[in-house]
Amino acid sequence: MRLIACLLICCSLAGAQTTRSTSKKLIEFGWDEPDAAFMRKHVARMEQMPFDGCVFTLTSDFLSQGWGKRAFTAAELQKAIDDLNATKFTTFTHNFLRFDVTPGDVDWFDDFAAIVKNAKLAATIAKRGNAAGVLFDIEQYAAPLWNYSKQRDAKTKSFDQYAQQAKQRGREVMEAFGQGYPDLTVFLTFGYTLPLVQGAKDKSKLAGVEYSLLAPFLDGMLEAARGDAKIVDGFEISYAWKQMSEFDDGLKMMRQGVLPIVGSVDQYRAHMSAGFGLWMDQDWRKNGWDVKDLSKNYFTPQQFRASVRKALATADEYVWIYTEKPKWWAPPSGESELLPPAYVGAVRAAKDGK
Repeated sequence: MRLIACLLICCSLAGAQTTRSTSKKLIEFGWDEPDAAFMRKHVARMEQMPFDGCVFTLTSDFLSQGWGKRAFTAAELQKAIDDLNATKFTTFTHNFLRFDVTPGDVDWFDDFAAIVKNAKLAATIAKRGNAAGVLFDIEQYAAPLWNYSKQRDAKTKSFDQYAQQAKQRGREVMEAFGQGYPDLTVFLTFGYTLPLVQGAKDKSKLAGVEYSLLAPFLDGMLEAARGDAKIVDGFEISYAWKQMSEFDDGLKMMRQGVLPIVGSVDQYRAHMSAGFGLWMDQDWRKNGWDVKDLSKNYFTPQQFRASVRKALATADEYVWIYTEKPKWWAPPSGESELLPPAYVGAVRAAKDGK
């Protein structure tokens, strides 16, 4: 289950003005995440759904071992690269190659050469495959790499020492992304807002929260951001939101609330973009997912339409929809599964501003 199931808390903040100079994009990302081979085979069927793109996996090995000691080569991934490059996208113009922080078994003071090489390779493949950039999933699925108290040398190295090292690694990773794909978009599942809602209201509180090292790492990424490079806070915190005012509060959190833990406010304002995530079958293990009586679901189609529409109206550019039980496309046929047509219609209407 995604991290947000444990994080349905939010600061009480006043509404904020939004700017809407950039056209909005709706991205699909869930348990039906396709690989390159699946997209090549089923792209026409996928593009019948109301999205501007999706998050995709290159290979399972690259996804699960990219943040570790193994340095991948393009030759190892060539079949997947060929499938991606051969896929004829028409309406899916904003796809993102997923890059995780797994296995996460490297300390911040260890050799990061393999991770940096893999980051550059991911960005290079994304560019050549006409993707919009990289989906950088920072959730610590396998190892507590962001938690200072769990670091290997936490007893002998201070938080400030680890923070400086995490910042340096953030700089190196962003430079690698930029070398592979100048002016790319790096789509984060969470930005500074995650340590903020965990209790880090200012930098003095960072050491005590679970994702304490994420803020200095992002400081390094922003330091290395150049040109039109963009870093999106995907803001998974909004997964369950039904109240329209919550999106305004969330935007203010991203615009202003995080600034006390941001290293360079100027770089933040120049390169960070506010997004929102919505979980259509929100916490289905607890709430259920009924494909017949839709009123039993956490989001009815009407409620989900309203939340998606408001998220799109409020975000700077990107909104993403997460699903687990319902599949927009599934192997082997590419057909949808456990996806009532009313939800497809609701998302389509929201995207059209209805």
